[in-house]
Amino acid sequence: MAAPEEPELSQAQTEKLLQFQDLTGLESMDQCRRTLEQHNWNIEAAVQDRLNEQEGVPSVFNPPPSRPLQVNTTDHRVYSYIVSRPQPRGLLGWSYYLIMLPFRFTYYTLLDIFRFALRFIRPDPRGRVTDPVGDVVSFIHSFEEKYGRSHPVFYQGTYSQALNDAKRELRYLLVYLHGDDHQDTDEFCRSTLCTEEVINFLNTRMLFWACSTSKPEGYRVSQALRENTYPFLAMIMLKDRKMTVVGRLEGLIQPEDLINQLTFIMDANQTYLMSERLEREERNQTQVLRQQQDEAYLASLRADQEKDRKKREEQEQRRQEEEKVRQSALAEERRRRTLEEEKERKSECLPPEPPADDSESVKIVFKLPNDTRVERRFLFGQSLAVIYDFLFSLKETPEKFQIVTNFPRRILPCLPTEEQPNPPTLKEAGLSRSEVLFVQDLTDD
Repeated sequence: MAAPEEPELSQAQTEKLLQFQDLTGLESMDQCRRTLEQHNWNIEAAVQDRLNEQEGVPSVFNPPPSRPLQVNTTDHRVYSYIVSRPQPRGLLGWSYYLIMLPFRFTYYTLLDIFRFALRFIRPDPRGRVTDPVGDVVSFIHSFEEKYGRSHPVFYQGTYSQALNDAKRELRYLLVYLHGDDHQDTDEFCRSTLCTEEVINFLNTRMLFWACSTSKPEGYRVSQALRENTYPFLAMIMLKDRKMTVVGRLEGLIQPEDLINQLTFIMDANQTYLMSERLEREERNQTQVLRQQQDEAYLASLRADQEKDRKKREEQEQRRQEEEKVRQSALAEERRRRTLEEEKERKSECLPPEPPADDSESVKIVFKLPNDTRVERRFLFGQSLAVIYDFLFSLKETPEKFQIVTNFPRRILPCLPTEEQPNPPTLKEAGLSRSEVLFVQDLTDD
C-alpha cells in the first residue's frame, strides 16, 4: 500500500526549512521537516532543541526521556565539597554514639534489604516520570507548607527546562536534591537554605532548581547526578559547549560556608562562562552580519529584478509601438495599392472621348485642388458618374472629392444615393456645351 503523500509546504514554511537546515547543518530535508513539524514550525525552538540534543541536553519540547538525563558529570575538574557529621564530644556523647551505633546499623541495613527486596515485588514507581512539572510544583508546595514562603526562588519547571534556560541565558544552575527522610534535611532547610543572606545570594547570582528524591522527577535527576548523601547541591553551567557539573556540595553546610563555596566555584569557572559569552556574541555577530549580507543581497536582487522588469516593459512597449507603426505603414501601403488599382480599373472602364465636332459633346474644364487644370469632352447623354470616374482615375485627384459648379454654385450628384440610385446625365444636370467645374477635396472630412 502506497504511503500517503505529505502536504505541500507554503512559501514561509519552505524558507524556514532551508533556514533550519542552514543553521543546524542537517543534510536530510525529511529530518529537518519532521523536527520543525514537532515544534509547530517554531524555528527558534527547533534550532535550540537541536543544539541541545547535539550537546547531550534533553529536549524541552519533546516528552521527557525515561533514561537518566545526559549531563556531563565526569569532568575531572569538578569541585567536590563534603561536610562530615560532627564527631561525638565528651564521655556522654561517645557513650550515646556507641549505644545507638548497633541500632542505627541494624535499622539502615534492614531498611536497605527491605527496599532491595521490594524492587522484585513491585517496581519503584519513581522510575516512571509522567508529570515532571507536577512533581516540581508539588515539592514547592510541600516545602512552603513545612518551612514557610521565605526561601530562594524555585525554578517552576522541569530539570530539562532549567538546563535549557541556564544554557540560553549563560547562567549558573544550582540543583538541590531534597532527601525527605535524611536526618540533616530539616536543619539545612531551616538554618541554611531559608536564611536571608543565602536567599539574596542565590536569587541574584543563579537559577535555583529543586525537587524531592521521593518524586519521579527528583529521583531521575538523582540517578543522573549520583549523589552520595544529603543535603546535596550541584552547580551546573555551560562549559566547553556542554552543560557540565562543575561543583558538588554534600552534607550539612552552614550559610556562610555555602556562600563561600559557591563563590569559589563561580570564580574558578568564570573564564569558561566568559569564553562562552564571547563565543556566543561572535556567533550572533556573524549571524547578524550574514543576515545583513543576505538582506543586502536580496535588496540588490530585487533592485536588479525591478530594473530588468522595467527594461523588459520598455522593450515590449517599444516593440508594440514599432509593430503599430509597421502595421500602420502596411495598412497605408495596402490602401494606396488598392486605390491605385481602383483608379486603373476606373480608367479602363471609361467610355472613349467623343470627337470635338460631335454635336452631342460637352467640353468640360476641371480645376483641381492643386490649381492644375484638366480638359476632356463627354456626351450629354452620359451619366455624371462618368465625370466622377474620370476624375477619380487621375493621379492628381484626391481620394475623396465632390464636383461643384461655379455659378450658380451647386454640387453635382455624381454618386448614387438612396433617393437617387442612378445619377442624372450631363444634360439632365443642366450642363452646357462648355463648362468649368471645380473639384473640391473632401479627404480631411
